[in-house]
Amino acid sequence: MKIGVVVGADGGMPPIKELVEWAQRIEAKGIQNIWMPNIFSYDAISMLSLIGAATSKIELGTAVTPTYPRHPTAIAQQALTAAAACDNRFILGIGLSHKIVIEDMLGFSYDKPARHMREYLSVLMPAVRGEQVNFDGDQYRVHGVQFDVPGAEKLPVVIAGLGPVMLKLAGEVADGTSTWMVGPNTMESHILANVRKAASAAGKPDPQVVGGFPIVLTNKPDEAKDAIDKALAIYPTLPSYKAMLDKEGVEQPSGIAMVGGENVLRSGLQRLRDMGVTHFSAAIVPADEGAYDRTLDFLADFN
Repeated sequence: MKIGVVVGADGGMPPIKELVEWAQRIEAKGIQNIWMPNIFSYDAISMLSLIGAATSKIELGTAVTPTYPRHPTAIAQQALTAAAACDNRFILGIGLSHKIVIEDMLGFSYDKPARHMREYLSVLMPAVRGEQVNFDGDQYRVHGVQFDVPGAEKLPVVIAGLGPVMLKLAGEVADGTSTWMVGPNTMESHILANVRKAASAAGKPDPQVVGGFPIVLTNKPDEAKDAIDKALAIYPTLPSYKAMLDKEGVEQPSGIAMVGGENVLRSGLQRLRDMGVTHFSAAIVPADEGAYDRTLDFLADFN
């Protein structure tokens, strides 16, 4: 299981120069992945391209870039460019986002999101493999598009899949899934079980599974849990994430977080590794002074 960190989990984004320098420090510590959300700050693919050109070995991935605002050929071209910029250390994570963003804020129809994702992948997957795309669907009709990006040799695609239909697509069509607000029990019995089943049925190898978790190394766990619930208060209000919290039997993000001393964190990480999570994505919440650096150093040593 590769160990990575999420950019911006501690609130906000620094200027570009500082962010690139931060990424270089993260790489020097031995952290294996950097994940960046695409919300309302930097364009994640573009920013990770800059980071990729300034680093040499750390993997970089979006967690995740919404599909609706970008045509699949546009995101394929952009992602292939990112892959070339970082010597094929780039993982494209995409997702549907949420109705409140896509329909209420951006004005797209959020009707039949699973159909949207299947059509999107029908265009995207051959495009990122350098194949010519010829597809006719309800939302996308693409013919004769083929990209040749020098240096882009591989581009894994993972999708934010939480429900059974999306997990089936993640295993059957894409290269795996990227999760958030999923507890360990749900990860094992629902996420891994469904995505592996779909991949196996399609004759594909075991999929990549990115598990995003809040995490804090601290000797004040109760205070840290309060800080996590405050920092991540939006997520229980979003239906897809609430469904995952409900499935785990918890109400707040702190219920699925890894919080406590080294033994607690080590046990939680080892459990995920043993069940088959391929990438751990740490959302380090700075619950107290020094918590971010302390947790980061622990994660680097865990490798």
